[in-house]
Amino acid sequence: MSVVIYHNPRCSKSRTTLAILEEKGIAPEVVEYLKETPTEEMLKGVLSMLGMSPRDLMRKGEAVYKEKGLDNENLSEVELVKAMVADPILIERPIVVANGKARIGRPPESVLEIL
Repeated sequence: MSVVIYHNPRCSKSRTTLAILEEKGIAPEVVEYLKETPTEEMLKGVLSMLGMSPRDLMRKGEAVYKEKGLDNENLSEVELVKAMVADPILIERPIVVANGKARIGRPPESVLEIL
């Protein structure tokens, strides 16, 4: 089984989620998405697996969210995805992808549902 975690090592939830996977004997592919910026296509695929809209996946408390006016309800999904690719700090974390499904590790144990 191939498992990928979109990870931010500075985030406690992300570290806990990674530890849970490792405790289960899973050695996921770790993608530090702040260093390896996701593409629009990858992000659209993850959104589809999550069953979420781009706005639902955005970290609205980040300064860049307000600075770039991303709270504007008139922005399209395409514009929001482009914003997350340009500033990946906006992407909620961690995201685990396995078996054609994805889950956000909030709470961290929720990722076990897709394994």
